[in-house]
Amino acid sequence: MPVVEGMFHLDTNFLVRVQVAGSAEETRYHQLVRAGEVAGISTVAWGEYLCGPVSADEEAAARYLVGDIEPLLAGDAELAAQLFNATGRRSRSFADCMIAAIALRSGARLATSNTADFTPFVPHGLSLA
Repeated sequence: MPVVEGMFHLDTNFLVRVQVAGSAEETRYHQLVRAGEVAGISTVAWGEYLCGPVSADEEAAARYLVGDIEPLLAGDAELAAQLFNATGRRSRSFADCMIAAIALRSGARLATSNTADFTPFVPHGLSLA
């Protein structure tokens, strides 16, 4: 699916760091939003975030930041498996494959602090924010 103009998903690490005042992620998030982009997050990244530890206040702030929480669909699971196999079956990378698959289906760019984890998916259509 082509990237939808003005949509980005947050990866778990980005969401954690965007809540740190003065962080590069906070600056980048506000740049994207000021440019008219809409934030979202996959259920996979949201679940990872909630593993915490996070306080009730941090969770409430995160819910405000992430906007829509995009579900994992059967087609996303199939694409995630394809990405896993196509990118070297890296240990502990399947969650990243699912996050990438949901962003791809949604046409969203992915905002992440761990670009090395997601760069292998760029040749498969993922765009980083």
